[in-house]
Amino acid sequence: MGDRVVAFHHIPCGECYFCRHKTFAQCATYKKVGCTAGFEPSGGGFAEYVRVMDWIVEKGTVRIPEGVSFEQACFVEPVNTCIKGIETLRLQAGETVLVIGQGPIGLILATLAQRAGVRVITSDLHPARLTIANSFGLKLTVDASKADAGQTVRGMTEGRGADAVILAVGGTGLIRPAIDATRPGGRVLLFAQTVRGEVTIDPAAVCVDEKALLGSYSASVDLQEESVRFVMNREMDLERLISHRFPLQSGVEALNLAAHPQPDSMKIVIQPGSAGAPSTRVLA
Repeated sequence: MGDRVVAFHHIPCGECYFCRHKTFAQCATYKKVGCTAGFEPSGGGFAEYVRVMDWIVEKGTVRIPEGVSFEQACFVEPVNTCIKGIETLRLQAGETVLVIGQGPIGLILATLAQRAGVRVITSDLHPARLTIANSFGLKLTVDASKADAGQTVRGMTEGRGADAVILAVGGTGLIRPAIDATRPGGRVLLFAQTVRGEVTIDPAAVCVDEKALLGSYSASVDLQEESVRFVMNREMDLERLISHRFPLQSGVEALNLAAHPQPDSMKIVIQPGSAGAPSTRVLA
């Protein structure tokens, strides 16, 4: 049997204008999907075997150590994106951070923030997800179905608001509340706003109140080694974030669940072949 590996699906060229300025996700090569079950990149991925393109083989394949499962290892790329987001916030020890949304990515972001030495408050509409957050050591939670997260955070910070707010929920509806929950001079990180659109914000919150609106998207090749260490050393039991596993023949059902998350659904896995097969695919 050959080496067990996990492959990144995006790797930048390292030479273009965007790579030189460390904005790797804007690199034209990075935007090409480098793993395919077809003849060209982006040719499908739900297959027992996939072709890993040459630039991914060279810079984006990671050996999986003995004792680490495929399901744990496949979180290397999602964890990288989260580490990048946390670095974008430039957190300082002792700060208070509100993480809105406790799906699997929100949980990883909150865990990484707490690891940086800040006080983390998590919020979600679904109490079941807050229970999971609590089991990962995230003890300060706000049930957003019963209480206003911003008001709660201000009550815990002498009326100031959070030093930083991470919005780990898609859509635009919570951008304004996230800004309102942030103290003057604080930072708001948009992490899940991947669909282009329009949103109304108070421009004086940015200008007069000096609140910074930040974005972070996808992974950074500079953080690859750190994300590999975090995952392979099991600094977080990421397998616990997988709530549903489907065989390939139930792929449509899996995709529907991933597209319409439920209170009890977290990461969704498709396993071509037998359960635990090395070709595990993780869906959002």
